[in-house]
Amino acid sequence: MHGGRLIRHVIFDLDGTLVDSCGVCVSILSDMIADRGIDHAIDPVSARPYMSRGGQDMVSALLGPACADPATDLIDFRARYAAYVTPADSLYPGVAEAISQLHAMGLELAICSNKPQPLCEKVLADTGMAPYFRVVVGGRPGVAPKPAPDLLDQVAQQLGCASHEAIFVGDSELDHDVAQAAGMAFFFLTYGYAQPNWTPRAGESFDCFPSLATALAARVARAHA
Repeated sequence: MHGGRLIRHVIFDLDGTLVDSCGVCVSILSDMIADRGIDHAIDPVSARPYMSRGGQDMVSALLGPACADPATDLIDFRARYAAYVTPADSLYPGVAEAISQLHAMGLELAICSNKPQPLCEKVLADTGMAPYFRVVVGGRPGVAPKPAPDLLDQVAQQLGCASHEAIFVGDSELDHDVAQAAGMAFFFLTYGYAQPNWTPRAGESFDCFPSLATALAARVARAHA
């Protein structure tokens, strides 16, 4: 429960929360740089905070001198991503087991991500996570991306739940802000793509996914005690 209310719905961000997509993105962008014959290397550590920004900001910043036109480069990047198989070991430690356990407990699980809808669905399928999520809402034309609450509102509508009946789990300032905008409780995973040493103004923080899952399981157990 949260604030005395039963929590039955848990909504997760995808990149940096369930999946460490930095390696995949750096690999794809590095291939683009090599194809263009530019002498430029991406530092995978300094690339991490750009993952939460996504889109043209990420692609143009990490391509650096190899960036031609950000909009066109993003199309190229996403086309390559659509053909890339995300390895199952891109899931953060403990995610596969914990998501299975939370699903088995009867929690309704969902995804809310700025990553385009087809890529969200592909990454979940590639990593074997797709069967556990009742609702998946990714970026799409005509809907404002996070930190606007529009995508998260769509998830809540499809789940049929009010904001106080769900928890949003994320890894960045963006996720914190969208949860606040939607009036939803926020759980923060510290290992993702937030700026170094950033801490949320509200919500609980967890250093690994199993500890978050344990906290969720304990709340469900108390609610049914």
